[in-house]
Amino acid sequence: MKAKNVFYCRECGASAPRWLGRCPACGLWNTLEEVVPRVESSRTAGAAFEAPVPLFDAACADEPRLVTGIGEFDRVLGGGLVQGSVVLLGGDPGIGKSTLLLAVSHRLSCQAGPVLYVTGEESVRQVHLRASRLGALDGRLLVLAETEVARVGACLENEAPVLAVIDSVQTMASEDVASPAGSVSQVREAAIRLGKLAKAKNITILLVGHVTKEGTLAGPKTLEHMVDTVLYLEGERYHTHRILRVAKNRFGSTNDIGIFQMGAEGLSEVTNPSALFLSPHGAQEVAGAVVVPVLEGSRPLLVEIQALVSPGGFGTPRRVNTGVDYSRMVMVMAVLEKRLGLGLSGMDAYVSAVGGVHLDEPPVDLGMAVALASSFREACVSRTLAVMGEIGLTGEVRAVTGIRQRVIEARRLGFDTLVLPDANRPELVPGEPGVVFVATLAQAIEAVLP
Repeated sequence: MKAKNVFYCRECGASAPRWLGRCPACGLWNTLEEVVPRVESSRTAGAAFEAPVPLFDAACADEPRLVTGIGEFDRVLGGGLVQGSVVLLGGDPGIGKSTLLLAVSHRLSCQAGPVLYVTGEESVRQVHLRASRLGALDGRLLVLAETEVARVGACLENEAPVLAVIDSVQTMASEDVASPAGSVSQVREAAIRLGKLAKAKNITILLVGHVTKEGTLAGPKTLEHMVDTVLYLEGERYHTHRILRVAKNRFGSTNDIGIFQMGAEGLSEVTNPSALFLSPHGAQEVAGAVVVPVLEGSRPLLVEIQALVSPGGFGTPRRVNTGVDYSRMVMVMAVLEKRLGLGLSGMDAYVSAVGGVHLDEPPVDLGMAVALASSFREACVSRTLAVMGEIGLTGEVRAVTGIRQRVIEARRLGFDTLVLPDANRPELVPGEPGVVFVATLAQAIEAVLP
């Protein structure tokens, strides 16, 4: 009996028996693509299979990871690349994905063994030019310009590298699938074949993935389920720093980030990331600016929150946020007006996190509140003062997580006065100098802006 063709959504991977203008799962239009199912051989029913083994007997000693020597990259992965794993790296065009992976490939080719860099978007000469600029030329760093999955697999089996970089998975295609490269079926087929090869030959594979305009990885959602680790390289167009985040990691934590800076020689590690997000005012105090210790993963950072409150011209007042959550900003303004009597309802308000970083954790609430009140009252906040705390709708200041890490980082950078939630008092050393505990937003504003 002839198998019927199936239609898959290229955005979410949902299937439908016939073409539909709108995907029934994600609701997007014109995303269903026809896929010709593979005809399975009838001989597979009697084929030999590998017998299962008890999990206790399958235990083995921990294998050493492939440590690249790039500290920020290894940190995000939990100590390095696990041999035989498949890692997917996504990011906007021009953000530095190929630059980062070329540096990783060069480090491992010098330390661990041969590395194969498969490019489906550039020629060998173009990769050589970029490697020369980055100083990443090595005799054991092999380059292959190929888009056919079968030929890439044959090369991997023949060369047996310790690491293979596929740039990118959307350019890979299989002759067994009757659809163009980049389609749902082609991306799925390439990921399945490369994943099986990685596990069978113990080859670590790094896949580069394109992203959509919404910032998610292009292709079927099942692509993220098939790989072991999913990384995102983020950054703003007008800022030089890049943040490497992990969204999924089967061999480590998903609560860490790596910070890099883009320069003429590629991506370099940032040893003092807090300096990126602090505005260089020097000793001058400015109204509407306050420093907040935040946690990006397990790493403490000091970020400056700036606010500008000005009378609205006419109509509905403007609310503009950059790097902070809009709904939390509006909530903080409502609490300031209701609990402290600040007349913000008719004022334009602009709140920004310096340096292009994106903050969405609740402890930023108190920083936004202090910055808004400082700008409204035209009162300056001390340059050696830092605040943190989550604000409730009744005006209380709630406890924050990781208080010790935040305090240590603030002390290290010379902040001698800290305004902290009273609920975190038991977690700190009694009588620690320069610490002001507050239970309500009114107490915090009074302590910071007397």
